[in-house]
Amino acid sequence: MNVMIPELYDYYDKELTQLISKKYGYSPMKALREFLNSETRSMLENPELELWAFSPLILFDMWEAEKVTGDPRNSVYIRED
Repeated sequence: MNVMIPELYDYYDKELTQLISKKYGYSPMKALREFLNSETRSMLENPELELWAFSPLILFDMWEAEKVTGDPRNSVYIRED
């Protein structure tokens, strides 16, 4: 089982905070809170899913899919069509 190192969490948190803040006009603190409280972030913490291998843009798409549909699995990058 792979375990993500803490520096990668910091990297994704910073990248997603910037993407959310830029697109939605949230303050950096609100953007960080939105991401940290999301199912997308919980999925990132699950070592079995290995989401650390995805780019921040894919995780951002997952986060947006979660905000719109309620489920990050509806992202075009991971849904099963």
